[in-house]
Amino acid sequence: YALKRNSHGGHALQTASILAHERVPGKNTKPERIARSLLHRLGYRFTVNGPNNLKLPGKPDIVFPKYTTAIFVHRCFWYRHANCKSASNPKTNTEYWQPKFERNLQHDRGNQRDLKALDWQVFVIWECELKKLDTVAARLISCLPRETSCDLPQGLDDKALAAENQARYGKGTKRR
Repeated sequence: YALKRNSHGGHALQTASILAHERVPGKNTKPERIARSLLHRLGYRFTVNGPNNLKLPGKPDIVFPKYTTAIFVHRCFWYRHANCKSASNPKTNTEYWQPKFERNLQHDRGNQRDLKALDWQVFVIWECELKKLDTVAARLISCLPRETSCDLPQGLDDKALAAENQARYGKGTKRR
């Protein structure tokens, strides 16, 4: 337990669990970094702290302005991911936690509704989903537009292109 000054100028006794959860960072969390890394490896380019990101409802974690698409990376505990063991309910101080979780959910639903009203596509990536990156990658690829990063010269048939095997260009090969 700790004594902490509250917004009314008085002091409030807070449990260690509340104090620990207050120290959880709001931005640049590990799940966000993993999701951004995955998107980058898939060839997507996006903004994270762009000036327009902060103007969007809910301040999405990842924004694709070109595709008017916003991605939220949710921690299962804070956003009460259904049927997820990480979304367990705290056993102590439930009169504090339950209303807090409900406010989080209502606020998040409102932000997503506001983004959709602005014709933005909204995706949520859950923290627990990031344990299976191939599944997340498949979902993202199926939902986000893909572009080639370079244009082929006219008249070149891209079906005729082939990659060399790694044995020829792999480690330990000598340059001629």
